[in-house]
Formats: sequence, C-alpha cells, structure tokens
Amino acid sequence: MNNKDEGQGYSLIADVALIHDRKVLLVKYKAPEEFDGQTGWFLPDASIEYLEHPEKAAARLLKEQLGLQAAPIVLDHIESFRGKDGSWHLAFHYRSTLTQAPTLKPSKTIASKQWFPLDQLPPKDETAHHGWANAILNKMEVKQA
Repeated sequence: MNNKDEGQGYSLIADVALIHDRKVLLVKYKAPEEFDGQTGWFLPDASIEYLEHPEKAAARLLKEQLGLQAAPIVLDHIESFRGKDGSWHLAFHYRSTLTQAPTLKPSKTIASKQWFPLDQLPPKDETAHHGWANAILNKMEVKQA
C-alpha cells in the first residue's frame, strides 16, 4: 500500500528470497517506473494491498509474478527506513527454501529472471537500489545455510 500525500507518505512492501540448490532467484521488471525507476535485479517484490497481511502479499506475489502456489514462506526480518522522497518504507523480507526445482511461469511484468549462486550475486551496480537485494540476503545469512 502506498500513500504519498503532500510529500509525506509510506510504502509497505513484501519481498521473497526464493532459494533452491544454494541459488536465489532475482528478477528484473518491465516497468521501471513502477519500481522507483530501477532497472536492476530485485528479489521478487510487491506493494502490500490495503488491509492485506504481509504474508498473504508474499504468497500473492509468488503466485502472480512467478506462477508458484503454496511455496513455503517464512518471515526473516522487517526493515524500516526513510526513502529519498522523505516517505517512510516498511519492508517485510520473506524467505522460501525449496527442496525441488520449481516450475516458474513468469508474468508479463517480469522482463527477465535468473538464478544466482548465493556466493556469486550480481554486483551492486547491476542490482536495484544500489545492491539492496544483496544486503537483504546478507542480513538473512542465507550464504551459510
């Protein structure tokens, strides 16, 4: 959910680190204007809808963006920060570790997808928001998993 009244506002976000075989799935979106103009790699993410529980948003984004249903998701951590525009952001970072390779059916919103080894993530300058996905994964400590 987003609210940008009079230069203030907030953004509620859910993302999912989808992990299989020591690799993480990152995506690029077709419409950068919907993602703060960012063109780099993202963890799959979505805005949380009005009155939607963050876990439901995480499950929804996996279904809508990647065609995954019933993937096991676990809340890893929550992050709160102020955006460049002064708005407040609250991000719910989920993790899903899959034992079998998933069959993905990317939606039309996904420009590309790629599995990256956890110890070979793309450089910060190729990742949206100056390496935000890398920082989230490091905080999750998935490299040690």
